Amino acid sequence: MLGRRGLLKFVAGPPFLVLAAFFVVPLVLIAVFSLRAGSGAIGPAQPLVFTTEQYADVFGTPAFLRLLGVSVLVATLVAALSTLLAFPVAYFLNFRAGRRAPLYLTLLLLPFAVSYLLRVMAWKVMLGPGGINSLLIAVGLTDEPLQLLLYSRPAVIVTLVYVWIPFAALPIYAAMQRIDRHQLEAAADLGAGPWARLWRVTVPLSLPGVLATFFLVFIPTVGEYVTPSLVGGTEGIMYGNTIQGFFTRSANWPLGAAMAMVMLVLTLVLVAVALRVIDLRRVTG
Repeated sequence: MLGRRGLLKFVAGPPFLVLAAFFVVPLVLIAVFSLRAGSGAIGPAQPLVFTTEQYADVFGTPAFLRLLGVSVLVATLVAALSTLLAFPVAYFLNFRAGRRAPLYLTLLLLPFAVSYLLRVMAWKVMLGPGGINSLLIAVGLTDEPLQLLLYSRPAVIVTLVYVWIPFAALPIYAAMQRIDRHQLEAAADLGAGPWARLWRVTVPLSLPGVLATFFLVFIPTVGEYVTPSLVGGTEGIMYGNTIQGFFTRSANWPLGAAMAMVMLVLTLVLVAVALRVIDLRRVTG
């Protein structure tokens, strides 16, 4: 029979192999491409020459760095808004929905049954001249369509927040399910009102889920390129659109790979610093 270590290797081995094959290996290939000299394709007989010229191009182009900074700010805003709006949804499901919680949770997850592209396209229609703009004109709030609603950075933020809210509510909901109801009852017995119980019991105990939600939204949003392409236009372009352009239209894989590696390292550094600061606050608080 397999021992404990043997059983662990048997159970965890296949997932680790899949992770290595479909995540680690492509990441290593991207890192190798980012150090490759030149910009065209490599023939079978051509030697692979390594250089840091691609990173020099990235750090030597202010437009790339500025766009990366804008993308980080957009991702931070989207993550913060998604977390803030998902918190009351998770709170309702856990503390107010009662026996209907499974039904409401199913309705919350229902948008995932629809294609991501279709949901973004639906928002493109809503933000266009025939959607919200037509309603505003009909009720007399404006005389002409608002250009801010489509092909702009606010349109990208609104669409991404909508897309992420159902997903963002799940980690918070899971964290709230682990809250011992006796702690809330004890707070009530000590005279704490509903708002006091929320801010002094529920929110602190839900903090792990809130932080997990923020980072789960922030990390993929930094490199987002599909939504900005559809609803952002030239005004809402993000760093991921530039990377995607170098890998497709420009066929400059080394530069695109270098930009991707810079984004990856910056994201990891920001997450590590944020977690470090939060840990320090907990210790000093």
